[in-house]
Parts: sequence; C-alpha cells; structure tokens
Amino acid sequence: MKVLCAAAALAAMAFPLAAQQKQMAPKSQKELEAIQAVMNATTPDAKMAAVDKLIADYKTDFKGWALDQAAEAARIKRDTVKAQFYANEALKFDAKDYQAMLLLSGEIAQGTRDTDLDKDDKLAKAEKFSKDAMPAIQAAVNPNPQGIPADQWEGIKKDYLSQAHENLGVINVVRKKPDAAAAEFKLAVEVAAHPEPATMIRLASSYNDANKPDAALEALSKIPADAHETIKKFAASEKQRAEKLKTGK
Repeated sequence: MKVLCAAAALAAMAFPLAAQQKQMAPKSQKELEAIQAVMNATTPDAKMAAVDKLIADYKTDFKGWALDQAAEAARIKRDTVKAQFYANEALKFDAKDYQAMLLLSGEIAQGTRDTDLDKDDKLAKAEKFSKDAMPAIQAAVNPNPQGIPADQWEGIKKDYLSQAHENLGVINVVRKKPDAAAAEFKLAVEVAAHPEPATMIRLASSYNDANKPDAALEALSKIPADAHETIKKFAASEKQRAEKLKTGK
C-alpha cells in the first residue's frame, strides 16, 4: 500500500509530455525510496545528489523528471553550468521536455552579455528553446485527471507558456529591442494563470526603454499591493523613471 500511495503522489506531478504518454511506476521499494529522496531533499546540493544516485542506481522511468528536478535545483543555487548540464541530459531522455527547454532558454538568455562574441548564436538558441517549448506545453496531457482538476492543469500549462514568453522578452532586452521585449512580457502577464509581479516590472521597464511611460505606469498599477518589498522597490524606481520621461526631465 505504501508503494501504491507514493506512486499515486508521483503521478500527480506535472511530467513532460513523453513521460505522460507511458505508465510510470517505481519497479521496486528501493527505487521508490530513491525517488522519495529526490522529493524530500531540502537543499539544492542534496537534491542534485539524490538525483545522481537515483539515475546511477536504477534504470528508472522517472529519469526525465529527476533531471528536471536537478536542473531546477542547480538554477536555484545559481550554478548555471550544472543547470544547463542537467537540462540538456533531460532533453536527451525526452526531446519534448518543455521544462528543460524553458530552463535552458532562460539560463542562456540571462547569461548572455553584449560583449560575448557568440551573442547572436546564444540568443538564437535561447529563442528556439522557448519557441519549441510552446507546442509541447500545449500538447501536454493531464498526468492525473483524478488528482489534478482540468482547470488546474490548464492553469499549470498557462504558467509554463507565460515563462516561454518571458524568456523571449529577456532575449529581446539583450538584443536591445524594447518594443519586442514589451510585447513578449505583456503576453507573459496576459497568458499566465498566476501573473508574476517581477514580469510586470520587466514589462514596465521595457515600456520605459521604448519611451512609453504611460504604458509603463499602467503596467505598474497592476502590481498587487501585497507584493514583496523588493518588487515594490523596483516598481518605485520604474515609476519614477516613467514620470521623468513624461515631463521630459
């Protein structure tokens, strides 16, 4: 019963498309315990170590999921090299792993600098990852209709699509195309089931960069009153910038 209950809990997770198309289950109690170790790890290093052990010890159906977990842990740790390594390994396992595509797109876009000799190639690669992720997200099926209500699953997919658009916005910021960046950030906010205040800041900043202070102020007005203090600080800065643009000072 313990194995069945844990397996049911795992099935409620949002697995990438290819993984959803086959029945996934731990093949032994030991494998289940290794999967649970990944789930229960409380630090990025512990999460990555648990994933490495799971993959080394078992030919597990949960390899793609585990690699996504490790990639996200590395991203949280701000270890972009490991984050990209795990995400690339996840794509080798499942070429339609949209979580891995989105992580790679974001890491590459945010790590690209104007002085990079391969800047254009990096940004093109990041753009392709986000655009390839979109149809995979849209085609993703609910892995557990009994455990995840249809509206909740659609919300999960919308938030993934929002991340794809946000990545494209960041790419256009690096390309110094503020209008294109604003268009993507606007889509990211509109598409999301749970819009991120940080995305609204990026939208306002891009509007200001495009010399559209009224649009920037409108975007800032939609940031929730209970947003984190850091968000409020950035919002105040962008509001001040918009007001100066309006007065020409």
